[in-house]
Amino acid sequence: MRASVMPTSNRAGGPQPPVAVSALGLRKSYGDRTVLDGIDLRIPAGSVFALLGPNGAGKTTVVKILSTLVTADGGQAQVAGHDIATSPDGVRAAIGVTGQFSAVDGLITGEENMLLMADLHHLSKREGRRVAAELLERFDLTDVARKPAQSYSGGMKRRLDIAMTLVGDPRIIFLDEPTTGLDPRSRHNMWQIVRELVSGGVTVFLTTQYLEEADELADRIAVLNGGRIAAEGTADELKRIVPGGHVRLRFADPGAYRSAALTLRDATLPEDPGSAEALTLRIPSDGSQRELRSILDWLDAAGIEADELTVHTPDLDDVFFALTGSGRPNQPEEAVR
Repeated sequence: MRASVMPTSNRAGGPQPPVAVSALGLRKSYGDRTVLDGIDLRIPAGSVFALLGPNGAGKTTVVKILSTLVTADGGQAQVAGHDIATSPDGVRAAIGVTGQFSAVDGLITGEENMLLMADLHHLSKREGRRVAAELLERFDLTDVARKPAQSYSGGMKRRLDIAMTLVGDPRIIFLDEPTTGLDPRSRHNMWQIVRELVSGGVTVFLTTQYLEEADELADRIAVLNGGRIAAEGTADELKRIVPGGHVRLRFADPGAYRSAALTLRDATLPEDPGSAEALTLRIPSDGSQRELRSILDWLDAAGIEADELTVHTPDLDDVFFALTGSGRPNQPEEAVR
């Protein structure tokens, strides 16, 4: 069952941004295995969309269909205003794809990789050298540009991979597991690259095995499970659909604690009164401003003062476990083609 999370409204009441990617009822099977069983998507231009799912869920298959690398068995989709079935060349001209496995040729230099990509985009030699130099500098690869790419670190290869993707100046980029295998510093550097791309108006479609990455980068997140979108929304919206959120009140005054415990029916007392959690109450809450105001109003009306109020909401791990019934997302992406 798909969790119902409504799209965020346009508070200013102005026009909605154009749609960069849309899909309706996408279906795909391999033999007797249904990988996608009716996928609907709507991704605004200039945003980051993250697709999460357990190993084998079909995330890479979605990317391959939308980038015209494989054909869907059913449904329809438009990318950059082009139908993937009737105008695949239009789609390819507007997108860039960085797969989970690097497209870098390790036997040639970084600069030669860039120039090869420029040739594939039919740029003149002069224009190709200009674009290559600019992108190598942008991705901090100028100092190693003339060294064989096989000598690069994992983070450097990934930066070169994305730089190659940008040679054609795509407005929509598919990043399939872009930070898999990178150390934390390289991963954070990659996040900054994504932010800079989006600030320049690029739309990023991201698949990732790191829930923190989706939480950090994505404007909207969809969880793919069993061939369907189990839930979609902002990170905060998704966290609110999972039970377990609560407000924690801590009291220094035992009398105030007892008064609050007696009158607040929904409060949960600590299991061990002698623990460090003594004189604390937990109140179920979705963490919304309305509920917090209600709790504070209640405390004021009762003349009770809490010494500390903290809000605890489920994180994306909790959302993922609840929606998929599995462990952390894939290590690595699906074995499905």
